[in-house]
Amino acid sequence: MRVLLLIHGFNALSQRLFVELEEMGHEVSIEFDINDKNTTTAIELFEPDIILAPYLKRAIPKSIWQKHLCLIVHPGPVGDRGPSAIDWAILNGEQNWGVTVLQADKEMDAGPVWETRSFAMPASTKSAIYRNEVTEATVTAVRNCFAALHKHGTGHKKSIPVAGRFLPSTKQSDRKICWQNDSTQTVLRKIRAGDGVPGTCDEIFDQKVYLYDAHEADSLSGQPGEIIAVSGPAICRATVDGAVWIGHLRNANGPHPFKLPATTVLSSYIDGIPRIGIDSANGYKEISYYKDGQVGHLSFNFYNGAMSTGQCQRLLASYHQALKQDTKIIVLHGGHDFWSNGMHLNVIEANASPADESWQNINAIDDLAEQIIATSDQITIAALQGNAGAGGVFLARACDYVWIRRGVILNPHYKDMGNLYGSEFWTYLLPRYAGADKAKRINQQRLPMGAKQAVELGLADACFGETRTQFETEVSLRSSQLCEQKSFEQIIAAKRQQRAVDEQQKPLAAYRVEELEKMKQNFFGFDPSYHVARYNFVHKIAKSRTPVTLARHRDQRLRQRRENVS
Repeated sequence: MRVLLLIHGFNALSQRLFVELEEMGHEVSIEFDINDKNTTTAIELFEPDIILAPYLKRAIPKSIWQKHLCLIVHPGPVGDRGPSAIDWAILNGEQNWGVTVLQADKEMDAGPVWETRSFAMPASTKSAIYRNEVTEATVTAVRNCFAALHKHGTGHKKSIPVAGRFLPSTKQSDRKICWQNDSTQTVLRKIRAGDGVPGTCDEIFDQKVYLYDAHEADSLSGQPGEIIAVSGPAICRATVDGAVWIGHLRNANGPHPFKLPATTVLSSYIDGIPRIGIDSANGYKEISYYKDGQVGHLSFNFYNGAMSTGQCQRLLASYHQALKQDTKIIVLHGGHDFWSNGMHLNVIEANASPADESWQNINAIDDLAEQIIATSDQITIAALQGNAGAGGVFLARACDYVWIRRGVILNPHYKDMGNLYGSEFWTYLLPRYAGADKAKRINQQRLPMGAKQAVELGLADACFGETRTQFETEVSLRSSQLCEQKSFEQIIAAKRQQRAVDEQQKPLAAYRVEELEKMKQNFFGFDPSYHVARYNFVHKIAKSRTPVTLARHRDQRLRQRRENVS
């Protein structure tokens, strides 16, 4: 079937559905819900069999849903209605939640129900729940809807939603924290309900800020509301029964009105506040290491997968320490939501010289990638339980093996960031693991790919595990099996030989010099495309049109090809 994804933005859920529907054999095109005229034109051009709306901020016009089958994904159980479903579920401490696929009707979230799925609510942020539990439930629900549509057509037996209540959009007053009365868990729920958009409004040092990235602080306490410690990018604020780490803030009235490390936003106010070592037992944790037999596990959980210069340098130092341990294998785990998304564009944008900071950042990532590639005595494994994008994809491919959870989405392209060339030794790694033809295909496309396609193209070596628990269990099992003496020695010998041959043909340093010469032009050259694209991304400037790479119905060449086939 022809499926038109009608979306407000191409977020993680929309990307996953795009990948899943294409793997099911459907022809998928995308249109941003900018206005009624654009949507109507998209429908006329594409002539979809079904319109699927997984992420909208307004109702589909009557003129459209009366003529076309429109299925809406609502991130709530049957009967739940309103635009802030996950927000309210977190604030109200719901233990179980769900996803419902409804047919668009005159009343929002009240049309005939095609499918519903439920899940246990984790203690996590709104954005993380949306990327994970909501996405997985939606994929299953949509698959069932398409199976029913294939079997029964639009005559599929549907139900009318049970009587529920319509909850309005959450307001800042619903998330307002009373530091003198709220418990640690209450504070966490209020911050998590606004993370990542729009954040939870608060006041710190007489500054109006929005709070993100909150975690319970172990063994710390103080006068409720006071900033009692600083650790790395985070501040620690006391509650009535403990304290919370707050890793990121946004000062909408400041010179940089976007998310930044909390200590960056409050840099002029935190002198004299006690410092606790980052990643220490009582500190804010981003990087951790543990050893399981002869396997070392190095985890790095950077907020939204962005890696600043300093974070890359700290991770490289931790990697050096991991190399010194008595292990045969090093597994690089990344974070739960993202393995890595490459350079930290927000930190770059806030720098006095974004071009200089971009240069420092890409060199810091390259330092890490180069060390991983050059590792000769241990097997390295990138274990992707979360999504990855841009340089993060190629940083993972620097490892000997890339293992990826089945639901993970990769965006291995830079071009949408102002035709950024990219580094992380991709010009060496892609031909080596994917071959010349597939490397060219990966480099040229601007669309997300799933785990299955990543393996087919050589970006990953294996995909397994439906859930994170299954994936982590299998990673432990497979990495332990690789430690077997005979197979380990053979792998290490082959690895050293391959690296020596590759180095003789063309030194690794030469790839880096060539890539960085291109990047230097992106950062310091006459073409400002990268800087404009980064500014628009960081400041969340809404797109005025759907890119042709997504809106295939607007691509004249594809339309002509389809008409010729017909």
